[in-house]
Amino acid sequence: MPRRRIGFWYRFAAVLCKPWLVVLIKRDWRGMEHIPDDGGFITAVNHNSHVDPFAYAHFQYNSGRVPRFLAKSGLFKEGFVGAAMRGTGQIPVYRESSDALSAFRAAIDAVERGECVAFYPEGTLTRDPDGWPMTAKTGAARVALQTKCPVIPVAQWGANELLPPYARKPNLLPRKTHHVLAGPPVDLTRFYGHEMTPELLKEATEVIMAAVTAQLEEIRGEKAPETPYDPRRERIEQRRRTRAENGTASGAEGRAESGAEAAAEIDGAVSGHAQTSHAQSGHTKTTHARTSHEGENSK
Repeated sequence: MPRRRIGFWYRFAAVLCKPWLVVLIKRDWRGMEHIPDDGGFITAVNHNSHVDPFAYAHFQYNSGRVPRFLAKSGLFKEGFVGAAMRGTGQIPVYRESSDALSAFRAAIDAVERGECVAFYPEGTLTRDPDGWPMTAKTGAARVALQTKCPVIPVAQWGANELLPPYARKPNLLPRKTHHVLAGPPVDLTRFYGHEMTPELLKEATEVIMAAVTAQLEEIRGEKAPETPYDPRRERIEQRRRTRAENGTASGAEGRAESGAEAAAEIDGAVSGHAQTSHAQSGHTKTTHARTSHEGENSK
C-alpha cells in the first residue's frame, strides 16, 4: 500500500509512542487490505480503553493512512500538546457551545481533502459490562452521508486487558495482545439523497455500529447481545429503581409511624379509662362512707 505524506509531528509522535507499544502489547492485525489507498474515508472504531487510541493509531499508521481524530478543543491550546494536536492534523470538537457544528464541518473538510477521519461513534468508553459496543452518536453517519465517503468498520480488543475501562493501574503481565480487525466498507447507499432527519441518522448509525460489532464478534469468537447497551436508558431505569426503593422505604416508615401513633392513642385511651375508673371508684367509696355516717347519726 503506498504511503502518503505523514509529516513531522506524526513521525515525531510515532518515535515517542511506538517503542512503548511494541514492548507492552503483541499485535494481531487483520483487514488492512480494506483501508483505501486513495481518497478520503472514515473509520468507525469501538472504544474500550484509554490506551486503545494509541494502539489503534499504531495500526492505522502502519497502513500508510494516518488517522485524524476528533478531540476536545481545549487540547489545541498553547503548549506542546496543542502544537502536537495541530501539527498532526487532529480535529477540534467544541463541546457545549454553538461551535459544536464546526467539528463536523472540519471533519467534512478533512474527508474532502482525502484524509482518514477516525470516529469513536460511542463518544466515550463503553459502559457495557462485557465490553461490547454500546449505542452511538450520529456524527460519523452525518459526515458519511454528507460526503458519501467509504466507512470502514474497525473492531479492536486487547488494550482493555492492558488497561480496563476506567481503571488507573495497568495489567502489564502477562503481555497482552491487541487484536484489530478492519472490515469492508459499510453500505449506506440506501440513505443517500434523503433528508438527514434524526430518524435517518439514527438508522444509519445503527447500521455502522452493527458492522463494528460483527467485526468484534469475529475477534472474540462469541455473539454480542441483541440489544446494545444504552447508557441513557440505563440512567432512566436507575432513577426509576431509586424512586421505587425510596417509595418503599418511605411507605414502611410511614406505616411504622402510623402504627406508633395508633399505639400511643390506644395507650392514652386505656390510661384515661383507668384514671376515670379509679376516680369513679373513689367517688363511690366516698359516697358510701358519707351515707353510712349519716345513718349512724340518725340513730
